[in-house]
This record gives sequence, C-alpha cells and structure tokens, in this order.
Amino acid sequence: MKPVAFDHTVPNTLDAAIDVLTADGEARLLGGGQSLGPMLNLRLARPDRLVDIGRLDELRSATATAKHVEIGAGVTHAEIEDGAVPDPIPGMLSYVASGIAYRAVRNRGTLGGSLCHADPAADWISAMTALDARVVTAATGGGREIDMISFMPGAYRTVLSPGEAVRAIRVPRYSEEAVWGYHKTCRKVGEFATAIAVFVADPAGAYCRVVFGAATGAPLVSPTLARSIAETGCVPDLVTIERELATLDPALPDIKARQLAVALRRAVAGAIE
Repeated sequence: MKPVAFDHTVPNTLDAAIDVLTADGEARLLGGGQSLGPMLNLRLARPDRLVDIGRLDELRSATATAKHVEIGAGVTHAEIEDGAVPDPIPGMLSYVASGIAYRAVRNRGTLGGSLCHADPAADWISAMTALDARVVTAATGGGREIDMISFMPGAYRTVLSPGEAVRAIRVPRYSEEAVWGYHKTCRKVGEFATAIAVFVADPAGAYCRVVFGAATGAPLVSPTLARSIAETGCVPDLVTIERELATLDPALPDIKARQLAVALRRAVAGAIE
C-alpha cells in the first residue's frame, strides 16, 4: 500500500515547525521516518501534512557539561553507535544503539523519533528511563523538561501536548565507578524485542535503577529490586524477580514475566562481572 495524499513542509527552524503544528492539528513531524514511514504506507497514520525536521541542524548536535550530556532529538542511532556524541556513562549508549534493528535503519532513525513513537519494545525508551534522562521540549509558549518515567504513560502514547516537539534529551553524567547491564531478547537479530531489562548503578551518586521494557506498556521501574541489588551485590533469583513483576503489573502474562526475569538476571550479571 501507499500513503494517502499529504502536504510536505520543510521548515528552516524548529520554531517554524512548531508554528505549523500549532496551526494544523492534523500535521505530524517527520524525522528519520523509520517508524512513521511504515505506518503511512499501511495507512495506520493519515496526517494531512508532514513537517520535515530531519534537516534541522539545531536538532542534530550534542553538548556536554560537567553534569549532563544533551543530545539533539535529530541525532541518529548510527551517530550514537559510532561515538559521535559524548557518552554520559562509558559504553552504554553506543552498545544500545548498535543493537537497534539494522544499520540501514540506524542511519536514518533518530533518538527523538524513537522516544516519541513510544513503542514499548523500543530500546531508547527503556535505556533512557534507566539513565534518569529528561526530555527537553520546545513549544510556542515555552518548552519544558519531562522526566522519562512520566514521558510515556502507555504504549504509543506520550505526554507531549499539541504543538509541542522534542528538542533534546538530557542525560545525567555518571562517574567512572558506574556500571550498567542491558539485555534484550529477540527472535532474530533486527526484530523488536520480546523482553528488555536494564540495570544502572553508580555508587558515587548513590544511584541504582532497574527497568523492564517490552512489557505491556510503559517501562516498569522497580525500586525494590534496585535496592536489593545495591545492598547485596547479587543477581536476584527468578522467583524473586517474577514476584516483583506481578506486583508491578498484575496483568503481565507468566511467559512474559519469565522472559523479563531472565533478561534482568543477564543484565545484572553482565554489569557485576
């Protein structure tokens, strides 16, 4: 199939793009197009206008301070994979990026686009939640910062308002003592994950977080498991993890809980080792 007819606008600035979004409630932003393109072809999305922001330089840069790294929403997965942006925690971002789909997709797909698509099985949603990142937006009345735990309330949904766009993602800097583990289960390379688990710990900042992705909706965050791992330094057993998952999401199928539990054990083991 092919998309229904739509107008194509190429603004020169992000502010101009937001003006178009505000004026046309049916318009949609187009970054790399790796998620929106297939949806258009399947006619699951039928916007009357696409606002192409893929060429905006202001969205394709990354800056670093002593406290955080700010990555433009238009930075591609491949650029992160290749180390073209500062890494707030040694090796993690490039590792996550390298496992997204295929190189052809990574060459076009963007960090901001992935977050806004809000697919539960997408890598960046879980990874950025584990890193306590904040989404920096732009809007006509002024932008805001949104913490990742609040950003995605459910599958394919975000808290972005009409006329609001993601400008950058701000990731805290972690110390050299920080450790991380990331594991996802796929039927074959390049497919969407059936289970994702992320573990990040930084003793210097008294920080520890456990996140489950590719569940039924938004990532599941477990302070209980994070506290247990931080205190014991041990990999939790399957029964303990599954019991916690039943508390986090009582509707989670048993097979999904087992997949997530195995993924977390592997993620934590990788971080500890």
